[in-house]
Amino acid sequence: MAVEAKTVARPYAEAIAECARRTDSFDHWSEMLAFLAEVVKEPSMALLIRDPLFARSDLEKLLLDLGGEPLDDEGRNLVRLLVANDRLGVLPEIVELYEQLKAEEQQILKVEMYSAYAIKPAQEKQIAAALKARLGREIIISSEKTPELIGGVVIRAGDLVIDGSVRGKLQRLANELEI
Repeated sequence: MAVEAKTVARPYAEAIAECARRTDSFDHWSEMLAFLAEVVKEPSMALLIRDPLFARSDLEKLLLDLGGEPLDDEGRNLVRLLVANDRLGVLPEIVELYEQLKAEEQQILKVEMYSAYAIKPAQEKQIAAALKARLGREIIISSEKTPELIGGVVIRAGDLVIDGSVRGKLQRLANELEI
């Protein structure tokens, strides 16, 4: 994500998160934002958004018509605001930042786990329970098989990285031996 896009998107994401907090509608906003992000990512829509000759009022009407039921009054107001400020292009970044704010608010931490071998669901549950005890947050794990680790796992939870892989241990040993 470009730094400039993230900077532009942040106030929108924070305002949406505040609105969701006031109305206890985090999941509803997630659905609306995901829908809008998919619409603006559509190649034909992306061309219209970037086309300076396509009237902004027509773009707003098109998006509101496409939005239909998934968008409530606040969602439609967001569309109007983004069109008026020419910010539809940063909608994917708004969604990403909003989801981070939502996770913080709900005390949820998304954890990425890389393992040399497939992790069984029971093992994921044990790791999630241990991380919950250590970090004090609900844990959502996504795991990925990464054979180059040789053995063990690497867990990324926000800024925390736990490297229990054989590759990581060999690298630390090489560093200690100055190889």
